[in-house]
Amino acid sequence: MSDEDDVTSSIQDQANDHALVLFSGGQDSATCLAWALARYRHVETIGFAYGQRHAVELACRAPLREGMAALAGPDTTGRGRTGSGTAAWGTRLGADHLVDLGTSMAAIGATALTSDAAIEIGADGLPTTFVPGRNLLFLTYAAAVAWRRGLRRIVGGMCETDYSGYPDCRDDTIKAMQVALNLGLQRRFVLETPLMWRDKAATWALAEALGGAALVALIEEHSHSCYRGERSRRHPWGYGCGDCPACALRRAGWERWRAGSRNAGDAAGNREADGQPAC
Repeated sequence: MSDEDDVTSSIQDQANDHALVLFSGGQDSATCLAWALARYRHVETIGFAYGQRHAVELACRAPLREGMAALAGPDTTGRGRTGSGTAAWGTRLGADHLVDLGTSMAAIGATALTSDAAIEIGADGLPTTFVPGRNLLFLTYAAAVAWRRGLRRIVGGMCETDYSGYPDCRDDTIKAMQVALNLGLQRRFVLETPLMWRDKAATWALAEALGGAALVALIEEHSHSCYRGERSRRHPWGYGCGDCPACALRRAGWERWRAGSRNAGDAAGNREADGQPAC
C-alpha cells in the first residue's frame, strides 16, 4: 500500500468513527457536542446525575440537543479543519444516555458542588467545588458505555486554560486515563478534549465558527454554567447568579470574545472605508 493510500485510509477511518460526548448541559460540553457533530458520522451523548447543586443543567440537555439537531455546520469529517462542506447535524445525532451516580457520589462525601457549602478556596488550595474523582468516574462510565455501543472516540470539555484548577481536568490526567481505559477494556479509545488549550473567549469563538450566530444564541439561552443553579437572572452571556466562579469565567470569556468580534468588525469597516478589501 502506498503512502497516499495510507493517508486516504486514515481519513476514511476517522470519517467513519463514532463518538460519545460527555454532555452535561453546560457551555463547554455543548460546544464539544457541536465540534463532534462536525467531525463524526454518528455522535451519542452521555450525562450524569451526581447530586449536583446545579442539577438544572440536566434539564438543559434536551433543548440543546433539539436545537443542534436543527442546525447544519461545517463538515470536517476526516480532515480536522473547517470549510470542507456542510453537514446536517440532525442526521448525525444519536442516542442520549443518562447515568445516575447520586447515591454513590453522596456516599463519598459532600462538596460545595453537591451541597450548600460555601464556594471558596479550601485549605488544600483547591476550590471547595472540586468533587474528588468526578471526571475519572465520568470517563470510566463513558468508556463502558462506548465499549458496549461500539463508539471509539470519547469527547469531553476538560480544559486547563480558563478553569477552576481541578486536577482531573488537566491534560496529563486525560492522557493517563486514555492509557488506563484502553488497557482495562482492551480497546483503542481516543479521548478528545477540544477545549483543553482554549480559554473561554476562544470557546465562544469556536461555537461561532462551528454553527454561526444560531449556535451561539442556542448556547447563550439554553446552556447552564452557574454553580448555584440560578436560572431566573438572564445576562447577555446566559443565565446565572453572576458572581460564582463558573459565571465569572463564562462572563469574562463572552466579553473578551465580543470585544474581539467588534474590533475585527471595526477593522474590516476601516479597510472598506479606505477602499481596501475587508479580508
